[in-house]
Amino acid sequence: MAKRGGFPGGMGGNMNNLMKQAQKMQKQMEEAQKALEEKEFTAAAGGGAVSVTMNGKHEVLSVKIQPDAVDPDDVEMLEDLVMAAVNEVLRKIDDEQASSMSRMTGGLGGFGF
Repeated sequence: MAKRGGFPGGMGGNMNNLMKQAQKMQKQMEEAQKALEEKEFTAAAGGGAVSVTMNGKHEVLSVKIQPDAVDPDDVEMLEDLVMAAVNEVLRKIDDEQASSMSRMTGGLGGFGF
């Protein structure tokens, strides 16, 4: 009489291994996310006239503006520099996160992830 249930060829052990690997990867991803959140990223605009530092949680930690970047007659330029620095530091954070996740999931391409 044929066995019912399970996987043909005794795949139950392989399934347990797969579950253990998934749990290990989940833990590694959580640790990587925590490390990323604690890391600081800085970007500058206008040749260093404005710099912004953020952490991996996308919280602004500091904004530095050089005095010569402050021109009361051209507030728009300063606004543009702050915006450019913020956008650049956000790109750095996203790139670091993508790189970190790619290193961990690089071998999963065959699973469609």
